[in-house]
Amino acid sequence: MHCTTLEKMGIPTVPIETEIFTSLGKMYAGLVGMPNHRIVTVPHPISRVLASICRDYIKANDPVTGIPVIDEIINALVKPLTAEDMRSGQLERSEPRLIGPDTKENLHQLFLDSIWTDYLPIVLPTEERVAAMLKGTSHEPDEVVGELRSGYEACTFTVEQVAANAVMAGAKPEYIPVILAIATSGVPAIATSTQSFGRMIVINGPIRKEIGMNSGAGALSPMNRANAVIGRVATLISINLGAGGVPNKTYWGSQGNVTNYSHVTFAENEESLPKGWKPFHVQLGYKPEESAMSIFHGYSLFHWKDTHEKTKIDSILNMARRILPSGAYKSGLSFLLDPIVANDLVNEGFLTKESVSKHVYENTLLPLGEFWQYHLVNGFSLPMGQKGMEPYASWLKQPDDTLINRYRSPEEISMLVVGGRTNDFWQAGDFHLIGSFPIDEWR
Repeated sequence: MHCTTLEKMGIPTVPIETEIFTSLGKMYAGLVGMPNHRIVTVPHPISRVLASICRDYIKANDPVTGIPVIDEIINALVKPLTAEDMRSGQLERSEPRLIGPDTKENLHQLFLDSIWTDYLPIVLPTEERVAAMLKGTSHEPDEVVGELRSGYEACTFTVEQVAANAVMAGAKPEYIPVILAIATSGVPAIATSTQSFGRMIVINGPIRKEIGMNSGAGALSPMNRANAVIGRVATLISINLGAGGVPNKTYWGSQGNVTNYSHVTFAENEESLPKGWKPFHVQLGYKPEESAMSIFHGYSLFHWKDTHEKTKIDSILNMARRILPSGAYKSGLSFLLDPIVANDLVNEGFLTKESVSKHVYENTLLPLGEFWQYHLVNGFSLPMGQKGMEPYASWLKQPDDTLINRYRSPEEISMLVVGGRTNDFWQAGDFHLIGSFPIDEWR
C-alpha cells in the first residue's frame, strides 16, 4: 500500500473544529505536511445547537488553548507565517511487502496490535496462500489497480495486496474477481462520517452460482461462506488498503454499525424473479450474461409488520413513508422482497420492478412543513436553500402544506428480490445505490 497526500498554499483560511476533533485536525495537518497548521477549537457539539449559542462560542475561550477564539481567528489570518508554518508538500508512507517469520501466536498478535484486522480471527496471509489466491485472476500481482480513501489519505494498492486481504478473510480463489471489483470501485466499505453508516453489497450475474453465493433462504445471515467472506473482505480492504476504521482517528461514527462486520452482502435471486422483472444489474444496463457488483450506502434495514393493509403495495407504501426523505440527505430507499412478495405484486398489476418504484415515488408525498422538521433537512438542506440552491430555495417560498415527493426520483427506489419462498416477507431501508461495477474484467 502506498499512501500519498498533497497540500498547496492558497487563500488564507483558518479551520475551526469542535474540541472532540482536536486529534483529527492535528493528524490531518501532519498528513499534508503542515504539522503546525493553525487550528481554532470551539466546544463540542454544535449539531442541534442554537445559532445564538454557537455565536457565543466565538466570543469565549478556545477550550484547548484558553485563548479567546476571536483572537485566535484574527491571529491565524493576519499573523505572518513562519518558515515552519509554511512547510508543506507530500508525505509518503509505504508498507513493506513481507513482515518476516515468527510464531503463529506472535503473528496473530502483530496483526491485532497493528490494527490490520476486524478483531475476528484471520487466516495468516503467507506467500503460499496469497499465490494460491492469485490463481483466481489473470491480472498480475504487482499491477496497481486502485485508490481508496477510507480515512484521510488516498492509498493505492496492487492485486497482490487485495489477495492478501482475501486470504485473511477466508476467501477462496474463485471469489477474487468479485473482491477486486469491490476494491477497485473506489467506494470504502467503512465511511468516516460521524453518522454510523453501513453498506449493502449485491451481486448479480452468472458468478453468483459459480462461487456458490446464497440468494435464497438465509441469504442475509452468516450461513454461506461466499456471502460472509466477501462482505468481510470489504471491511478489511477499507482498514488495510484505505487507511480507515480506527475510532477517533479515521472513524467517527458515534455508535458504529453492526453491518460493518460483513455488510448486507447477498446475491439477487434471479431464478425466482417473476416474468417481466429484470435482474438488478440488467436494470442498470448490463447484459444478463454479465456479472456485476452493486454497492449501496445507508444505515439499516427494518422488517415489515402487518398493519392490515388490503394489498402488498399498500403495505409497501406504508413502509416507504417511514424512511428519511431523500431530499434531506444522500439517502434513498431499497426493498428486499421475498419472491412470494414479488409475485404478489405482479398479481396486483405491477409487471416490472420499475412500475413498483414509480408507484412508490408518486404515492409517498409529504408536506413541506413535515420535510423541514427533519434534523438532517434542518442541518443540510435548509442552509442550501438559504444560499439559493434548488429545489430547496423554491420550497422555502412555498406554504407548509405544499406536497413534495419524498424521494427525488423513481430511480432512487431499488427493488431487489432475495429469499427462499418460505414466507411472504420483505425488508426495507434507506440504502441508496452508490454505483455498480463490472466483475468479469477481473477474472
